[in-house]
Amino acid sequence: MDRITKLRNRFDELKIDGLMINGDWNRRYISGFTGSNGVVLITKDDARFITDYRYFEQATNQTNMDVVLHAEHTGHKHKIYDEVAKQVNELGIKQLGFEQQHLNFGNYTKLKGLVNAELVPTYDAVENLRMVKSPEEIENIRISSKITDDAFVHVVDIIRPGLTELEVAGELESFIKKNGGMTSTFSPIVASGARASLPHGRASDKVLEKGDMITIDFGTNYNGYWSDISRVVSLGEPREELKEIQQVVLRSFTNCANHLKAGLTDQEVDKYMRDVLIETGYNQYSGTGTGHGIGLEVHEKPLFSVDSEKILLPGMVITIEPGIYLKGIGGARIEDMLLITEEGCEVLSPSTKELLIL
Repeated sequence: MDRITKLRNRFDELKIDGLMINGDWNRRYISGFTGSNGVVLITKDDARFITDYRYFEQATNQTNMDVVLHAEHTGHKHKIYDEVAKQVNELGIKQLGFEQQHLNFGNYTKLKGLVNAELVPTYDAVENLRMVKSPEEIENIRISSKITDDAFVHVVDIIRPGLTELEVAGELESFIKKNGGMTSTFSPIVASGARASLPHGRASDKVLEKGDMITIDFGTNYNGYWSDISRVVSLGEPREELKEIQQVVLRSFTNCANHLKAGLTDQEVDKYMRDVLIETGYNQYSGTGTGHGIGLEVHEKPLFSVDSEKILLPGMVITIEPGIYLKGIGGARIEDMLLITEEGCEVLSPSTKELLIL
């Protein structure tokens, strides 16, 4: 069943007879369009893509929908909603679903004044479809994961005292680009020594020193799909406290990954990760989440939480990322790419998660 059909099958449940999609990644997922300005309109028997002059040819090539060029050719994004309203009225839509987290209030107000339809808010209608990946998506993620994994193996041979965190991050990005990936909007985290207590400590001009334990967290985009891993290395023997937290994090990750399979709930996934942290007394020093889905976005559904009841399904690609962060001392995080299967999970980023002492 194709993606548009899956959305149409939810129209009665959502109490709509048309759906407007303007969220960037949802628009790409449904239409195939990779440009920055466009709106998808779907009814039970029609699908149209509305864009401006800059993207008309591109949209015609990338999507199988009827492509409509909006009347105002200036390229101003807000002008597109004049044409959206015209198409909504032409299609006779009476209950128009819109993505409440993606349509800003200004455009909502404008649209409301132009259409003959009731505007019906929807939430995560497309995001829920995106959670389970198609074979083509999984293949893109496999390639993305391999580039990332290879980049880590490569940089381990480069890291040495005297380099800066920024130089290590630059080497990662260079390797990724040379091997067909991109790192735009996802700058590598390289946090050494006491800076590793910063969960999102972007690479700085700090010089790597003997005894530093270093957390490296980075990813690759290949053909639109992301990968994301975290590893820990040390320049010589780290202090015992740091070695201990890395081992606890590794145990936490392993305990969770070994139990992962289709059918688990959010709470169960979180518990398998958190049990080890609680048992060792480090849970209070682990402020980051359990993990997240990954695909067109680095962080997408399922986003694990003890407060919700999502179920793991075969074909989901997720990360698990336990971490411990000790202010003024350092920290450690391990993260892997995992494909959920009926029987368990497949590790897509197999490089070692053991502490590498360089």
